[in-house]
Amino acid sequence: MSLPKTMKAMVLTAHGGMDCLAWREDMPVPQPRPDEVLVQVGAAAVNNTDINTRIGWYSKSVEGDTASGTDGFGAAADADGGWSGALQFPRIQGADCCGRIVAVGAEVSEARVGERVLIRAMHRPGPNDPDLPLITFGSERDGGFAEYTTISSHDALRITSLLSDVELASFPCAFSTAEGMIQRAGLGAERVLITGASGGVGSAAIQLAKRRGAHVTAVTSASKAEALRDLGADETLNRDAALAENSFDVVLDLVGGNSWPRLLDALRPGGRYAVSGAIAGPIVDLDLRTLYLNDLTIFGCTQQADSVFSDLVRYIEQGEVKPTVAMTYPLAELKAAQEAFLKKAHVGKIGITVSG
Repeated sequence: MSLPKTMKAMVLTAHGGMDCLAWREDMPVPQPRPDEVLVQVGAAAVNNTDINTRIGWYSKSVEGDTASGTDGFGAAADADGGWSGALQFPRIQGADCCGRIVAVGAEVSEARVGERVLIRAMHRPGPNDPDLPLITFGSERDGGFAEYTTISSHDALRITSLLSDVELASFPCAFSTAEGMIQRAGLGAERVLITGASGGVGSAAIQLAKRRGAHVTAVTSASKAEALRDLGADETLNRDAALAENSFDVVLDLVGGNSWPRLLDALRPGGRYAVSGAIAGPIVDLDLRTLYLNDLTIFGCTQQADSVFSDLVRYIEQGEVKPTVAMTYPLAELKAAQEAFLKKAHVGKIGITVSG
């Protein structure tokens, strides 16, 4: 196929508020490196990480919750506002991507052209990025908020599914994060508590935990409880509800904040706590006696074995998990989509249509 020279994209120009997102219709279509593929993006989705990166929340200078930085955290975030340090601007964000390969680099088989793919959201640096500890799609490299994107051939996984592009785009970031947490914690047919359960990662964790036979208790608001039970939660608790001590084998936490100590108290002796988010605040109080007297294990969960994403693709193809798309916006209306996301009135993901 004949490829255009330029494309439409939503471009992040600096850390800050919505005004730092600029709609462009003259961005150069990227060229794949020898080991890369060029993907025509069909759909993307909105994630906490897209917003947290935009506002600079990952900076060590930031101690507040994610909601406190709607307009950004200022120049203090410039030195380390991304996942792996300073972000390079302009940057095309978008951690989620479903699309089709339309061109390949010199070292990639032409047979891959035409494949429908999901892009791995988090992957280990390759020879093109030797100095970075972690590469996140849409952060350390351009992502899915554009008509075209490039990625290592290894990180574009072929998928066969009757689901739409926007449904498939709801999986990569949230579901791989949740699956990574579950695999790190070694969750089996046990009792698990999931915080932030109505969000993308939390709602994914419900499905993935039930897939392993776990008994799931989901922490949410009363208005979202029924929707989470429909996803498989056995029980739901309001966010301010008391947690019975020694009640859970595993806690999957996406919230953090002031109420964090009660999560460890809720674990049984020998229990495991896994964390991959801190929307209520990153600074918490830890009583080390709770940790060592109860033989608890804490897992910080970001990097993932490559098998996590390939496992996820298999679950999707076998119909073992389902998409949870609450609403959809076109790419040009990404600001409105992020505003809707920040209201936290939805369950699951907000999809972004790009091409087609």
